Amino acid sequence: MHTQSPRCRRRGHFFFAVARAAPGTRSASDRGPAFNPRMKCAPPMTPVMPLRFFRVLAAAVALLLSSAALGQDLEAGKEVYGPCAACHGAYGEGGKGGEYPRVAGQSVGFTVASLKQFQERRRNNLPMFPYTEPRELSERDMKDVAAYLASIQLPTKPPEFKDTDSALERLVKMERVLVVPRVEGDTRKGRALFRKQCAKCHGPSAQGKEQKGAPSLVGQYPSYLQKQFDAYRKGERGAEKDDPMKGTLDTLSAQDLTDVLAWLTSIQDETPEAEGDAAP
Repeated sequence: MHTQSPRCRRRGHFFFAVARAAPGTRSASDRGPAFNPRMKCAPPMTPVMPLRFFRVLAAAVALLLSSAALGQDLEAGKEVYGPCAACHGAYGEGGKGGEYPRVAGQSVGFTVASLKQFQERRRNNLPMFPYTEPRELSERDMKDVAAYLASIQLPTKPPEFKDTDSALERLVKMERVLVVPRVEGDTRKGRALFRKQCAKCHGPSAQGKEQKGAPSLVGQYPSYLQKQFDAYRKGERGAEKDDPMKGTLDTLSAQDLTDVLAWLTSIQDETPEAEGDAAP
Protein backbone atom coordinates (compact mmCIF):
# COMPACT_ATOMS: atom_id res chain seq x y z
CA MET A 1 0.00 0.00 0.00
CA HIS A 2 1.36 3.44 -0.95
CA THR A 3 0.90 6.36 1.41
CA GLN A 4 2.31 9.85 1.39
CA SER A 5 4.25 11.45 4.22
CA PRO A 6 3.81 15.14 5.11
CA ARG A 7 7.42 15.76 4.12
CA CYS A 8 6.91 14.16 0.74
CA ARG A 9 3.64 15.98 0.18
CA ARG A 10 5.44 19.27 0.72
CA ARG A 11 8.11 18.26 -1.77
CA GLY A 12 5.60 16.92 -4.25
CA HIS A 13 6.96 13.36 -4.03
CA PHE A 14 5.17 10.08 -3.45
CA PHE A 15 5.91 8.11 -0.27
CA PHE A 16 6.38 4.37 -0.53
CA ALA A 17 5.95 2.20 2.56
CA VAL A 18 8.91 -0.10 2.96
CA ALA A 19 7.69 -3.63 3.53
CA ARG A 20 9.01 -7.09 2.89
CA ALA A 21 7.61 -8.62 -0.28
CA ALA A 22 4.95 -11.20 0.46
CA PRO A 23 5.35 -14.69 -0.96
CA GLY A 24 4.27 -14.84 -4.59
CA THR A 25 4.72 -11.12 -5.22
CA ARG A 26 7.32 -9.55 -7.48
CA SER A 27 10.67 -8.69 -6.02
CA ALA A 28 11.99 -5.14 -5.95
CA SER A 29 14.20 -5.86 -8.94
CA ASP A 30 11.16 -6.93 -10.96
CA ARG A 31 9.37 -3.67 -10.33
CA GLY A 32 11.54 -1.65 -12.67
CA PRO A 33 14.22 0.96 -12.09
CA ALA A 34 11.77 3.52 -10.65
CA PHE A 35 11.26 1.42 -7.50
CA ASN A 36 13.92 1.39 -4.80
CA PRO A 37 12.94 -0.11 -1.40
CA ARG A 38 15.53 2.08 0.31
CA MET A 39 13.96 5.26 -1.01
CA LYS A 40 10.96 6.61 0.85
CA CYS A 41 10.33 9.26 -1.77
CA ALA A 42 10.20 8.72 -5.49
CA PRO A 43 11.76 11.54 -7.52
CA PRO A 44 9.28 14.07 -8.89
CA MET A 45 7.93 13.42 -12.37
CA THR A 46 9.41 15.51 -15.15
CA PRO A 47 6.75 17.10 -17.41
CA VAL A 48 7.05 15.80 -20.92
CA MET A 49 4.44 17.93 -22.65
CA PRO A 50 4.22 21.74 -22.67
CA LEU A 51 1.33 23.40 -20.85
CA ARG A 52 0.14 24.93 -24.13
CA PHE A 53 -0.55 21.43 -25.47
CA PHE A 54 -2.89 20.62 -22.59
CA ARG A 55 -4.70 23.95 -22.93
CA VAL A 56 -5.35 23.31 -26.60
CA LEU A 57 -6.39 19.74 -25.84
CA ALA A 58 -8.76 20.92 -23.08
CA ALA A 59 -10.34 23.47 -25.43
CA ALA A 60 -10.84 20.82 -28.11
CA VAL A 61 -12.35 18.36 -25.63
CA ALA A 62 -14.65 21.07 -24.25
CA LEU A 63 -15.89 21.88 -27.75
CA LEU A 64 -16.57 18.24 -28.54
CA LEU A 65 -18.32 17.66 -25.22
CA SER A 66 -20.48 20.76 -25.59
CA SER A 67 -21.47 19.72 -29.10
CA ALA A 68 -22.30 16.22 -27.93
CA ALA A 69 -24.24 17.52 -24.95
CA LEU A 70 -26.38 19.68 -27.20
CA GLY A 71 -26.86 16.85 -29.68
CA GLN A 72 -24.90 18.62 -32.39
CA ASP A 73 -23.34 16.62 -35.21
CA LEU A 74 -20.31 18.36 -36.71
CA GLU A 75 -20.17 16.04 -39.72
CA ALA A 76 -23.84 16.68 -40.44
CA GLY A 77 -23.19 20.40 -39.98
CA LYS A 78 -20.38 20.26 -42.52
CA GLU A 79 -22.76 18.64 -45.01
CA VAL A 80 -25.43 21.27 -44.35
CA TYR A 81 -22.84 23.99 -44.91
CA GLY A 82 -22.00 22.68 -48.41
CA PRO A 83 -24.26 25.07 -50.40
CA CYS A 84 -23.20 28.01 -48.20
CA ALA A 85 -19.55 27.68 -49.22
CA ALA A 86 -20.27 29.21 -52.64
CA CYS A 87 -20.66 32.61 -50.97
CA HIS A 88 -19.13 32.30 -47.51
CA GLY A 89 -16.06 30.29 -48.54
CA ALA A 90 -14.97 26.72 -48.02
CA TYR A 91 -13.85 27.44 -44.47
CA GLY A 92 -16.43 30.07 -43.57
CA GLU A 93 -13.91 32.83 -44.28
CA GLY A 94 -16.35 34.95 -46.26
CA GLY A 95 -15.98 36.18 -49.80
CA LYS A 96 -15.56 39.07 -52.20
CA GLY A 97 -13.70 41.21 -49.72
CA GLY A 98 -16.53 41.25 -47.22
CA GLU A 99 -19.58 41.29 -49.44
CA TYR A 100 -20.23 37.93 -47.81
CA PRO A 101 -19.19 37.93 -44.14
CA ARG A 102 -16.94 35.59 -42.29
CA VAL A 103 -19.05 33.03 -40.42
CA ALA A 104 -16.30 30.78 -39.06
CA GLY A 105 -15.67 30.99 -35.34
CA GLN A 106 -18.96 32.62 -34.40
CA SER A 107 -20.78 31.21 -31.39
CA VAL A 108 -23.46 28.57 -31.87
CA GLY A 109 -26.10 30.76 -30.24
CA PHE A 110 -25.45 33.76 -32.47
CA THR A 111 -25.43 31.75 -35.70
CA VAL A 112 -28.66 29.93 -34.82
CA ALA A 113 -30.35 33.21 -33.86
CA SER A 114 -29.25 34.82 -37.15
CA LEU A 115 -30.54 31.92 -39.22
CA LYS A 116 -33.89 32.09 -37.43
CA GLN A 117 -34.11 35.81 -38.16
CA PHE A 118 -33.61 35.12 -41.86
CA GLN A 119 -36.07 32.22 -41.79
CA GLU A 120 -38.75 34.29 -40.07
CA ARG A 121 -38.03 37.30 -42.32
CA ARG A 122 -37.15 39.46 -39.34
CA ARG A 123 -33.88 40.30 -41.03
CA ASN A 124 -34.01 41.37 -44.63
CA ASN A 125 -31.50 39.59 -46.87
CA LEU A 126 -32.91 38.21 -50.11
CA PRO A 127 -29.99 35.86 -50.98
CA MET A 128 -30.43 34.10 -47.61
CA PHE A 129 -34.16 33.48 -47.87
CA PRO A 130 -34.12 30.41 -50.17
CA TYR A 131 -31.50 28.66 -48.04
CA THR A 132 -33.29 29.23 -44.75
CA GLU A 133 -36.75 28.02 -45.77
CA PRO A 134 -38.05 25.56 -43.14
CA ARG A 135 -38.15 22.79 -45.70
CA GLU A 136 -34.48 23.45 -46.52
CA LEU A 137 -33.15 24.14 -43.04
CA SER A 138 -34.60 22.52 -39.93
CA GLU A 139 -33.81 23.65 -36.40
CA ARG A 140 -31.56 20.61 -36.00
CA ASP A 141 -29.73 21.62 -39.19
CA MET A 142 -29.24 25.12 -37.79
CA LYS A 143 -27.64 23.79 -34.61
CA ASP A 144 -25.43 21.33 -36.48
CA VAL A 145 -24.13 23.88 -39.00
CA ALA A 146 -23.66 26.46 -36.24
CA ALA A 147 -21.58 23.97 -34.21
CA TYR A 148 -19.53 23.12 -37.29
CA LEU A 149 -18.78 26.79 -38.01
CA ALA A 150 -17.95 27.45 -34.36
CA SER A 151 -15.33 24.69 -34.51
CA ILE A 152 -13.41 26.37 -37.38
CA GLN A 153 -10.42 28.46 -36.35
CA LEU A 154 -8.83 30.57 -39.05
CA PRO A 155 -5.18 31.55 -38.53
CA THR A 156 -4.10 35.13 -39.20
CA LYS A 157 -0.49 34.31 -40.04
CA PRO A 158 0.96 32.09 -42.78
CA PRO A 159 1.82 28.61 -41.47
CA GLU A 160 5.32 27.20 -41.27
CA PHE A 161 5.82 24.88 -44.21
CA LYS A 162 7.90 21.71 -44.25
CA ASP A 163 10.33 21.00 -47.04
CA THR A 164 8.28 17.88 -47.79
CA ASP A 165 5.00 19.82 -48.23
CA SER A 166 3.72 19.70 -51.78
CA ALA A 167 2.47 22.75 -53.65
CA LEU A 168 -1.11 21.56 -53.14
CA GLU A 169 -0.61 21.11 -49.39
CA ARG A 170 0.84 24.62 -49.12
CA LEU A 171 -2.07 26.06 -51.10
CA VAL A 172 -4.66 24.34 -48.88
CA LYS A 173 -2.96 25.62 -45.72
CA MET A 174 -2.79 29.17 -47.08
CA GLU A 175 -6.49 29.12 -48.02
CA ARG A 176 -7.36 28.92 -44.31
CA VAL A 177 -5.37 32.06 -43.46
CA LEU A 178 -7.59 35.14 -43.10
CA VAL A 179 -6.13 38.59 -42.69
CA VAL A 180 -8.70 41.34 -43.08
CA PRO A 181 -7.50 44.69 -44.47
CA ARG A 182 -6.44 47.36 -42.00
CA VAL A 183 -8.43 50.57 -41.64
CA GLU A 184 -6.61 53.86 -41.15
CA GLY A 185 -7.68 55.78 -38.06
CA ASP A 186 -6.97 56.59 -34.43
CA THR A 187 -6.70 53.15 -32.83
CA ARG A 188 -6.35 54.51 -29.28
CA LYS A 189 -9.53 56.53 -29.63
CA GLY A 190 -11.27 53.60 -31.30
CA ARG A 191 -10.29 51.29 -28.46
CA ALA A 192 -11.60 53.73 -25.86
CA LEU A 193 -14.89 54.20 -27.74
CA PHE A 194 -15.34 50.45 -28.12
CA ARG A 195 -14.68 49.78 -24.44
CA LYS A 196 -17.20 52.44 -23.47
CA GLN A 197 -19.99 51.69 -25.96
CA CYS A 198 -19.58 48.12 -27.17
CA ALA A 199 -17.56 45.97 -24.77
CA LYS A 200 -20.50 45.24 -22.47
CA CYS A 201 -22.01 43.01 -25.14
CA HIS A 202 -19.12 42.20 -27.50
CA GLY A 203 -16.45 41.71 -24.85
CA PRO A 204 -13.29 43.75 -24.17
CA SER A 205 -11.45 42.15 -27.11
CA ALA A 206 -14.47 42.09 -29.45
CA GLN A 207 -14.66 38.29 -29.33
CA GLY A 208 -18.42 38.39 -28.72
CA LYS A 209 -20.58 37.07 -25.89
CA GLU A 210 -22.93 34.19 -26.60
CA GLN A 211 -25.08 34.90 -23.54
CA LYS A 212 -25.66 38.41 -24.89
CA GLY A 213 -26.33 37.18 -28.42
CA ALA A 214 -23.47 39.40 -29.59
CA PRO A 215 -21.13 38.21 -32.38
CA SER A 216 -17.39 38.35 -32.57
CA LEU A 217 -16.26 41.45 -34.46
CA VAL A 218 -12.52 40.95 -34.55
CA GLY A 219 -11.44 39.20 -37.75
CA GLN A 220 -14.57 40.34 -39.57
CA TYR A 221 -14.27 42.33 -42.80
CA PRO A 222 -14.41 46.08 -42.04
CA SER A 223 -16.44 46.71 -45.20
CA TYR A 224 -19.09 44.30 -43.96
CA LEU A 225 -19.13 45.88 -40.50
CA GLN A 226 -19.49 49.36 -42.03
CA LYS A 227 -22.42 48.08 -44.09
CA GLN A 228 -24.09 46.80 -40.90
CA PHE A 229 -23.45 50.11 -39.12
CA ASP A 230 -25.27 51.86 -41.96
CA ALA A 231 -28.13 49.33 -41.89
CA TYR A 232 -28.72 49.94 -38.17
CA ARG A 233 -28.68 53.68 -38.65
CA LYS A 234 -31.20 53.47 -41.49
CA GLY A 235 -33.46 51.15 -39.49
CA GLU A 236 -32.89 48.23 -41.85
CA ARG A 237 -31.58 46.20 -38.90
CA GLY A 238 -32.50 46.26 -35.25
CA ALA A 239 -36.26 45.97 -35.71
CA GLU A 240 -36.58 43.92 -32.50
CA LYS A 241 -37.58 46.03 -29.52
CA ASP A 242 -34.93 44.50 -27.28
CA ASP A 243 -32.07 44.86 -29.78
CA PRO A 244 -29.24 46.48 -27.78
CA MET A 245 -27.85 48.10 -30.92
CA LYS A 246 -30.85 50.41 -31.20
CA GLY A 247 -29.65 53.93 -30.55
CA THR A 248 -26.09 52.89 -29.69
CA LEU A 249 -24.69 53.85 -33.07
CA ASP A 250 -26.54 57.18 -33.05
CA THR A 251 -24.11 58.41 -30.39
CA LEU A 252 -21.09 57.81 -32.64
CA SER A 253 -19.96 59.97 -35.55
CA ALA A 254 -18.70 58.60 -38.86
CA GLN A 255 -15.12 59.29 -37.73
CA ASP A 256 -15.79 57.53 -34.44
CA LEU A 257 -16.84 54.40 -36.30
CA THR A 258 -13.79 54.61 -38.55
CA ASP A 259 -11.59 54.76 -35.46
CA VAL A 260 -13.39 51.74 -33.97
CA LEU A 261 -12.81 49.82 -37.19
CA ALA A 262 -9.16 50.88 -37.17
CA TRP A 263 -8.77 49.38 -33.69
CA LEU A 264 -10.69 46.20 -34.54
CA THR A 265 -8.51 45.53 -37.58
CA SER A 266 -5.35 46.17 -35.56
CA ILE A 267 -5.92 43.41 -32.97
CA GLN A 268 -6.30 40.35 -35.20
CA ASP A 269 -3.10 38.75 -33.87
CA GLU A 270 -3.52 39.72 -30.24
CA THR A 271 -4.46 37.33 -27.45
CA PRO A 272 -7.99 38.12 -26.21
CA GLU A 273 -8.10 39.89 -22.86
CA ALA A 274 -9.98 38.42 -19.93
CA GLU A 275 -13.01 40.32 -18.71
CA GLY A 276 -11.24 41.59 -15.60
CA ASP A 277 -8.05 42.54 -17.48
CA ALA A 278 -9.67 45.08 -19.77
CA ALA A 279 -8.38 48.59 -19.32
CA PRO A 280 -10.75 51.50 -20.06
